[in-house]
Order: sequence, then structure tokens, then C-alpha cells
Amino acid sequence: MPSPNEITVSQLLRLIGTADCPIIIDLRIDEDFAEDPRLIPQSLRHPFKSITSLVPKLKSSRVVVSCHKGKKISQGVVAILRDHGVHAESLEGGFIAWSEANGPLIPLNKIPSRNEEGRTVWVTRQRPKIDRLACPWLIRRFIDRNAQFLYVAPSEVLDVAEKFDAIPFDVEGVFWSHRGEKCTFDTMVEEFNLETEPLKRLATIVRGADTNRHDLAPESAGLLAASLGLSRMYRDDLEQLTAGIDLYDAFYRWSRDATNESHDWPAPKGGK
Repeated sequence: MPSPNEITVSQLLRLIGTADCPIIIDLRIDEDFAEDPRLIPQSLRHPFKSITSLVPKLKSSRVVVSCHKGKKISQGVVAILRDHGVHAESLEGGFIAWSEANGPLIPLNKIPSRNEEGRTVWVTRQRPKIDRLACPWLIRRFIDRNAQFLYVAPSEVLDVAEKFDAIPFDVEGVFWSHRGEKCTFDTMVEEFNLETEPLKRLATIVRGADTNRHDLAPESAGLLAASLGLSRMYRDDLEQLTAGIDLYDAFYRWSRDATNESHDWPAPKGGK
């Protein structure tokens, strides 16, 4: 049983990919990190000796810290953060326990560098429909909760990427884009090593909607309809993105938790 200030791997797994996911801080020393340079989704590396420098940004957030084995470094950092009024917990068993449980791990070399505000910056074509909402959702929920997205004229995407050190996506001729019959969301799921069953299921739905292959999944037609509806509701791309995040939260939770549930009429006796 974990201590009062610990969270188990299974508990954290349920939070990854949701709006309730805590801020995750990787405290592994350089030698341990070099043995496995991958990160738990949403986590940031930070030296444990300077953890107090993060306190102003962590005050109102739930925080989970993880060192190599979840012992002295994690325990000490949690105690320091709690002394500063931060709601902090350590991951029981640390990075080793997460890895042994086959939790998703993202290669550090696939995560773009952050700007001076500590955010990754991405750029794509304006007036998003499917991929250009699905990919930002994936990034915000699994890579960088504060990622910045720039929606610009199609002809300007690559120039904006160069001028503003942004990562172009879902345009022809760039790394983060369609590959064969698969769409950009597929590429991100694969390259970020996020091939969990719920995300693979969601990727099939996104691919079907984005490439007009509704035979891939019956939910693809519904996603297309909802996406086109959002595009008519919002003139501002960032407002549409905010609404799209909620849409993909719902599709993800269905993909993870509700695929075996149905709905029918009349309601069964007992009101369920």
C-alpha cells in the first residue's frame, strides 16, 4: 500500500491523457536518465536540488514527482514541496515501476525544444477540421499541456515555422504529416510511442474521418460531422481548438472506457 503522499502507477495511468492529469516532474539524475532517455507522458525533467525554483508555478496545481526508484529523491522533494504549500505526491516505485508496468514512455529526442516561456510551439494551416484539432489535443494531453499552436495561411506555414522556431505539422513535405494511408495523428501516436489500445482505437477513428474512409470505424462519420459543425460555429481558430479539445476528451474517454457500453430504448428496468 502506498504512503499517504504517494500515487500508484495504476492510479497515474488513469489520469494520463485527461484534463485532470497532474504536473509530472522527472527527477532522475543524469546517469539514470542516460540509461533510458524516455519520459512519462506530460513530464518535465528538473534537477531535484533546485526544486524550489518551481514553487511559484506549482502552487495551485497537483504535482507528481518521479525519480529512478521512488525513494530518497522523490520522498525528499515531496516533503520540500509540501512545506511550500504544493499538493505533491511521489510515484510509487518511480520510473522503474512505470516502465515495468509497460506505461507509455516518450523518447526525449522526439519532443521539440521549448521557447523562453517553457512551451513547445507548433504551426499549421488555418481553419482546422480534424487532424489539426486532433494533433493539438494529443500534444496538450500527452506531451506539453502548455503547447502553443499557430494557425496561419497555408502558404506561410513553413516561413512562419522558420521565423518563429515552430514545428510545422499537417502540411506536405514535413516530418509531422500524413504517411501513406495514415494521417498526421497516426504519425504522432507512432513517433511519440503512444500506441496504447485507446489511442490506437482513436487513431483509427481520426484516420477514417480525416481521409473520408468511414468504413474504418463507424464513429468516423460522427467525428467528421462534429468537426464540420465546430468549423461553422467558430470563426476564431483558437476558440475552435478549445472546443475541439473537449470533443477529443470525450472521444478518448469513450475509446478507453466505454466501447462496450450501448444505449437503447426503452430503458431497462431499474432506470440504468
